Amino acid sequence: MLRPMDGMRRGRVSLAGQLLALQLLIVLAVLVVVGIISVVQSTRGVERTEGREASKAAENLAAQQLVRDHVLTADPGADRSLAAAGEANRTVSGSDFVAIARRDGTVLASSDPSVTGHRLPLGRSDVTDGRRWVGVVTVQGRELIVAHVPVLHESGAMIGIVAIGRDAPGRWEQIRHALPDLAAYLGVASALGVVGSFLLSRRIKRQTLGLEPPEIAGLVEQREAMLHGIKEGVIALDPAGRVTLVNDSALELLGLPPDAVGRRLTELGVEEQVSEVLTATQPEPDRLVLVGARVLAFNRMPMRAHGDVIGSVTTMRDRTELSSLEEQLGTTQATTDTLRAQTHEFANQIHTISGLLQLQEYDELARYVDGVRLSRTQLYDEVTARVEDSTLAALLIAKASLAAERGVSFAVDPGSQLGRVDGQLGLDLTTVVGNLVDNALDAVAGRPVAAVEVLLLEDADRVSIEVRDSGPGVPEGDRELVFQQGYSTKADATGHGRGLGLALTRAVCRRRGGDVVALGSRFVATLPTGGDAV
Repeated sequence: MLRPMDGMRRGRVSLAGQLLALQLLIVLAVLVVVGIISVVQSTRGVERTEGREASKAAENLAAQQLVRDHVLTADPGADRSLAAAGEANRTVSGSDFVAIARRDGTVLASSDPSVTGHRLPLGRSDVTDGRRWVGVVTVQGRELIVAHVPVLHESGAMIGIVAIGRDAPGRWEQIRHALPDLAAYLGVASALGVVGSFLLSRRIKRQTLGLEPPEIAGLVEQREAMLHGIKEGVIALDPAGRVTLVNDSALELLGLPPDAVGRRLTELGVEEQVSEVLTATQPEPDRLVLVGARVLAFNRMPMRAHGDVIGSVTTMRDRTELSSLEEQLGTTQATTDTLRAQTHEFANQIHTISGLLQLQEYDELARYVDGVRLSRTQLYDEVTARVEDSTLAALLIAKASLAAERGVSFAVDPGSQLGRVDGQLGLDLTTVVGNLVDNALDAVAGRPVAAVEVLLLEDADRVSIEVRDSGPGVPEGDRELVFQQGYSTKADATGHGRGLGLALTRAVCRRRGGDVVALGSRFVATLPTGGDAV
């Protein structure tokens, strides 16, 4: 296994240390939030408790007959009876502030002389509506938890206000009261954080084979660099058929979207034949499959961990050009074999001529030579008059000789017309014509009437090829199936070496922007002439 150098460990904080620091920061943040919440709750609790006590004391004072009798007539600071009643109530209730005011809020008596004769600070109080109110009010710079209670006349009308309050605890005092609980929380949370971080780091290190995060990142970078740096396509699948790894070459060759990782082959719209190659056990290496306009060679290997199969990895190479060259080589070989047969035929004809000369049968010799000359000249003239390209003309003449050996009538349609072609187009035409003619010769083999005819037409932007035969034709339901790689009525030992001719023919046509279709016993192919295929 590739591992970064041990020097990468030096000068870096370990995974356990990073987890511990992170846990402590999280614990600290939680404690700050908990502390704020605790202080707020403590403040509200104090307000509720102190407010209830202040409310009881205010109700008692407001209910005294002395207060009811004097609140209407007393002058601010002049009625000692009101002052005495208020101070007595403040002392008994343990309050820090007491005030008795008229209905308009003018303070008549108070424990704080500075507010006597002034308006009573009411804050948000709605006591003037005749209702009791408890809350925090600032009086002369002091924050007080105050209860406001209306003083009611015997008739039920509001005639005054009683305010009794206690000093609200300061923020620091509230925090000081909460510190013991916060310290306990901090201790327990810190202990849990340290133990949890230690256990978590041990578990993670077991799962990462003892590697630290920088080492894992280094391995990932190395893998990505190697994966995307190779020309061959690589794709890995898990047992469920999901893509776990794919490089740029595989994305291009299979036509997959960039977000293919994590998705099933069925979701990605992969062709059934390609899906079968990627998921089934491959019996032999370099299995050829036609994908779009490309011929790809697939090699699939299972991946194992601890004796269990955890998926598969498949490499693929683009063999389109090589397969095309193989087809062209096969065509050349067939042409060579045909020429060899013609040489043998010519040798027999020469021997016949030699024998007639020795027998001095000069009239018979003349008739024989004229017959041979006319037969060959007619074939050559028929082809070369309609096909100016010498390579394709030679292929057609060779196929005519091959057809003659098999007892098949072979002809070039009189309406054919094709000029000279150069570059890749010439090679593609040779491949397409050779494959279609061979397919037609196989289709009529052994039939009572065996005939094959080729039509070649050229216009401004494309070349059309039509090959007709006297065979049974392709059933309508199989007109697409015949172009799939592996479909053939002929089979070799492996079952994968045949059925590539028509598939490659379609690949060559589509690579140039054309196509080939089967129409019963006719195959029609079109190849655009505008530039060589990429």
